[in-house]
Amino acid sequence: MKHKKFGTREIVLTAMLCAILLLMSFTPLGYLNIGPLAISFNMIPVAIAAIALGPVGGMILGGLFGITSFLQCVGIGGTSAMGVVLFGIDPVLAFVQRFFPRLLAGLLAGYVYKGVKRLSNATTAGFATGFSAALLNTVLFMSALILLFGRTEYMQNLMDGKNVFLFVCTFVGINAVVEMIATSLIVGVVGRVLSKFLNGR
Repeated sequence: MKHKKFGTREIVLTAMLCAILLLMSFTPLGYLNIGPLAISFNMIPVAIAAIALGPVGGMILGGLFGITSFLQCVGIGGTSAMGVVLFGIDPVLAFVQRFFPRLLAGLLAGYVYKGVKRLSNATTAGFATGFSAALLNTVLFMSALILLFGRTEYMQNLMDGKNVFLFVCTFVGINAVVEMIATSLIVGVVGRVLSKFLNGR
């Protein structure tokens, strides 16, 4: 089995993508806040890392995204209305809920790219990776939210008697759709170029 090795190019690219992610996280470039949720475009550099650097690269960028997301719970790099409330309920669980879904989404996106590329080609795999990265981010984030905070008064008020599936669909709504479309298109184009550059094909 051929494993992705981190040489000079990969290290430089990782640093560049981390810098882009930090810029997006600490400026309005990365989020469009609407109510308690935000449309996030920060999975774009995560998905690009998953394509160009493999699952490990996706995991590194995903973990960084998770850290910046958690920092918003305490007003660093912007403020997440939901994050502030969750931090007040339980800071440790708020970290878990913000960090691990993003880390896992980046890791799994790398495997999606590898799997789809074996069955198709790099271009198709790039678009699939962008879509799956945004989808995984939403699914894992919401799953952790329900699992860790679902019984709290805050979440019960948000759910307002809805079943879990209906609540998730109505809560993320257009946010998730916009994220998936934007991430798919941008990652599909940029990821293809980077993959050819790094792999020489």
